[in-house]
Amino acid sequence: MDEAKFSHIDSHGNANMVDVGDKLMTDRMAIARGQIKMQHSTFTLLEQGLMKKGDVLTVAQIAGIQAAKKTSELIPLCHPLIINQIDVQLTLNMELPGVVIEAMVRTNGKTGVEMEALTAVSVAALTVYDMIKAVEKGAVIENIRLIQKRGGKSGDINLE
Repeated sequence: MDEAKFSHIDSHGNANMVDVGDKLMTDRMAIARGQIKMQHSTFTLLEQGLMKKGDVLTVAQIAGIQAAKKTSELIPLCHPLIINQIDVQLTLNMELPGVVIEAMVRTNGKTGVEMEALTAVSVAALTVYDMIKAVEKGAVIENIRLIQKRGGKSGDINLE
């Protein structure tokens, strides 16, 4: 059986950016999800819109969108992409208690948008943490993962 090869490592073990020049342009989409858990008292303040820094969910949504657009500047071997759509949703979940964050990113290009979706979720979660840390420093960001991708050589993948 052939050994799996990392696409970002050359034959000498050096990091390199993958050449996507010969790949076909295809419609691509990725969805990522994660969450941030907090104490019930913090969740209640968030739910009632009483955080001193303002509208936590809207600010985190905008941060996630901005982060998806900046992914290639944050992750060294990611290609800069023209993104067609970014949708970041933050949903209060009393059972956690906390916030579930989901990001969907679409493009028509030669490489996928999985990293952009994951980055959007990560930065949105970090923004929630930043905005609630005055009342709780123990909030936990967790379970950030890709849940679906469409397009490209590997085709459609649903991880849920």
